[in-house]
Amino acid sequence: MRLLTLAPLRLEARAMNVGDPRGRVVRTGAGPRRAAAAAAALRAGPAPAAVAVAGVAGALVPGIPAGTRIVGDRVVSADGTPLGEPLLSAPLIAAALRRRGLPVRVGPVVSADRIVRGVVARARLAASGALAVDMETAALLAEPWGCPVAVVRAVADTPEREIRSVATLAGGRRALAALRAAAPALLEWASAVGQRTVVLAGPRSFCAGVERAIETVERAIDQFGTPVYVRRQIVHNRHVVEDLQARGAVFVRELEEVPDGAAVVFSAHGVAPAVRDDAARRGLQVVDATCPLVSKVHHEVRRFRQRGYQVVLIGHPDHDETAGTLGEADDIALLSGPGDVERLHVDDPDRLAYVTQTTLAPADVTEVVGALRRRFPKVIGPNAADVCYATQNRQDAIVAIAGDCDVILVVGSANSSNTARLVEVATRAGCRTFMLDDDAGIQLEWLRGAKTVGVTAGASAPPVLVDRVVDAVRGLGPVEVVEKPVRVETVNFPLPMEVR
Repeated sequence: MRLLTLAPLRLEARAMNVGDPRGRVVRTGAGPRRAAAAAAALRAGPAPAAVAVAGVAGALVPGIPAGTRIVGDRVVSADGTPLGEPLLSAPLIAAALRRRGLPVRVGPVVSADRIVRGVVARARLAASGALAVDMETAALLAEPWGCPVAVVRAVADTPEREIRSVATLAGGRRALAALRAAAPALLEWASAVGQRTVVLAGPRSFCAGVERAIETVERAIDQFGTPVYVRRQIVHNRHVVEDLQARGAVFVRELEEVPDGAAVVFSAHGVAPAVRDDAARRGLQVVDATCPLVSKVHHEVRRFRQRGYQVVLIGHPDHDETAGTLGEADDIALLSGPGDVERLHVDDPDRLAYVTQTTLAPADVTEVVGALRRRFPKVIGPNAADVCYATQNRQDAIVAIAGDCDVILVVGSANSSNTARLVEVATRAGCRTFMLDDDAGIQLEWLRGAKTVGVTAGASAPPVLVDRVVDAVRGLGPVEVVEKPVRVETVNFPLPMEVR
C-alpha cells in the first residue's frame, strides 16, 4: 500500500476512494477522540508509504470560496503554536493540484474540539495564522507515522456563509467534489515517496555581482527614501524583484517612466551610453549597479573601436545585457550562433574584434569563435574570456555532479540567462535537468524513481530558494544531503560610490 488516506466522515471517505489499488481510504470518525483512536489502531498495523489526511473544513479568513483546497504546511494550536513537524510536501502537492487547474491555498490548519460557528469564533482562530479549521487533523497527526504526511482539506463553508450540513448544501457539495478531484494528485505524490540523496553543486546561487546589485538598491532606498526607481529588473529573479518592491523599489522598463530628478538605479546588466545621457539630461540621481564584469565588456568595445576595429557581440538577442552592449556603437553585429557568422558583413576582415555576453556557456562561445576564426583568421578577442567567473564556476559545478545524479533541479527564473545555460550544460552532460522558480515548481513526475537528485541555482537566485527545494524533497522521505564544491569563491566587488 502506497497511500493511506484518513477521512473522518463517510461522505469524505467516498469522495477520496477513487478505486486506485495504490491507496487505501479509512473512515476515522468525526471529532478528535474518534480520530485519535483510529490513528492509534492504524499505526499498530502495516506501515503505509505515505499518509494523507483529507476532508472538509471551514475557512477562517474571508475571500476563500467553498471548494478551495487548503494544503496544510503545518498544524497549529488555537494560539498559533506549531504542533508536530512542518508538512514539507505542501508545495509539491499544491503544485500538482494547480497543474490540474484546481484552486489551492497553502497554509496552516487548526483543529477544534467542536464545529466552529460565528464570525467572532472564526476570527479568534484566524489569529493563529491558520487558513482553515477542522476537528480531526491534530489528533490524527499527534503521533508520528514514520512516513511522509500530507493534509488536504476542502473548504465547505466560509465566515461569510456558514452551512449546517455537508451533504445537502451547495458549499458542502462543492467541497466533496473538490476532494474527489484532489485524490489523483495525492496518489501521484505518494508514488514519488522514497529515500533519496540530494547532491548540492558548489558554488551555486548568488555571485558577487548579484549581491552588489541587490545591496545597491537596498542602500539607495535607505539613502534617498522611497520610491527608488530601478531601470529593468535589477537581476533576473522574480523573488529578488518582489522583495525589493516590498521595500519600496519601483521597477520601470525605460527612463521615461521615472520622474525628473528622482533616484534611479541601473541594473546589473548595464545600459547603453544613450541611457546615461538621457538620465544626465533629466537630472536623475543615478546609482549604477552594473556588474563590473559587464562594465569590462563595455570597456573592451570602446577600446576596440578606438583602435579602428569593427566589433561583433556573441550573445542572445533581447537580453538586457546584450542590449546595453549593442548600444555602445551603431554597427555592432550580434552573433547568436555559428550560422550568423556566414551572414556577417565585414568591411575589413583584418580589423575585426569580438566580445561576448558574460552569462553564456563557454562551449557555445567556443563554437561561434571557431566559426569566426575560420572565416576571418585575423579576428581578435579580449585578453581574458568575457564569460564571468561565476557563470563558469556554476557550469563546472553542475557538470561535476551530473554523472552522479538521476535528475538535476536548477533554481532560477526563466528570464535568467545564466540559469538557462546551467540547464543546457547539465543536459549536454547527459542528465535529465529541469529549471524551476522555487519549490512550488517541482513536478512530482521528475522525482519518481530518482534516487539521487542534484540541486543548484543560477547566480541570481537567492540561497533560501535552494533550502526550500531541499525541504520539499525531504517531504517525500528521508534525505541525505551531500555537498560537492568544485571551487570556493572569494570575489567581492565594492559598492557604487553613490551608496558607499
